[in-house]
Amino acid sequence: MEEKLEFIADHKDSNTRLDIFLARSASITRSQAGRLIGAEQVRVDGQVRKAAFRILPGMKIDATLPGLNQESSNLNPWVVSIDVIYEDEWIIVINKPAGLVVHPGAGNRDKTLVNALIVRYPDIGGVGSSQRPGIVHRLDKLTSGVMVVARNEQAYQVLSKAFSQHSHKRVYAAVCYGHMPDKQGSIETLMHRHPADRKKMSTKVTRGRHAVTHWEVRKAWPEVSLLRLQLETGRTHQIRVHLSDRGNPLVGDPVYGGHKRWKTIMDPVMSAYIKNVKRQMLHAEKLGFVHPGTCEWMEFVSPLSQDMQDLIELIDKRSNEK
Repeated sequence: MEEKLEFIADHKDSNTRLDIFLARSASITRSQAGRLIGAEQVRVDGQVRKAAFRILPGMKIDATLPGLNQESSNLNPWVVSIDVIYEDEWIIVINKPAGLVVHPGAGNRDKTLVNALIVRYPDIGGVGSSQRPGIVHRLDKLTSGVMVVARNEQAYQVLSKAFSQHSHKRVYAAVCYGHMPDKQGSIETLMHRHPADRKKMSTKVTRGRHAVTHWEVRKAWPEVSLLRLQLETGRTHQIRVHLSDRGNPLVGDPVYGGHKRWKTIMDPVMSAYIKNVKRQMLHAEKLGFVHPGTCEWMEFVSPLSQDMQDLIELIDKRSNEK
């Protein structure tokens, strides 16, 4: 079966190539996007355009993705407990643990959140993308916290649009190295693929997508800080990259400089403890959005993960003993 997608470009997408926009919006590769455009399976305001066509805010992009539903039947069910915060006929709100991949992909075909969801909620199998049914946003594998999943097609379309237009609210807690320059502020940059490592993102670029992170210092210790971060945009690895590129990588971040910084911690007990932290200390603690069915604003909170609580308690204890 064919899968039909619809996107509306906003001002941040202005002058973006059609193939790049489609790849980002549909979570496919740029080459896949190019093939779809070449096969005239993509239309901009009802017209067939070339891959290099530059889109403008307000343009409607329709795409037909053929044959993806063949893969949905290959999703292997995974029977595992899911921490459900809220559910109704429209949405499922969950508390994702660190270490859980959201949907199948290269190297992760089984034992993802999607594989678990289709057991408990088989009705989501035909919602949205067949490769990642119901998924309207993601958290990195090693990031914990609150997520929402669409339970029907209307919810999927409404929530996907909300996330693409950044009309939702996402608040994170993070433990980073060093100190911020003030009690609160914002980081506003361009963000694009790292010029030397395509698996990473970077702000040290001359072109890219607009990225804004608002931060507030909740607590500052001698060598690390606890931050509250709110996303205005939702770029790949945005918080991790913004903090790392300004010299404050997240404790435990295995990709963006946080996995070796423990060597700079002067307290030997704290240094040894942080050395064994196996994931970035980042937790999605609050998610707000307009309910796709009732049109009411709703907010959901995920308690701070136990490993972050343990780290904070240790830092507090060691700092108070000095």
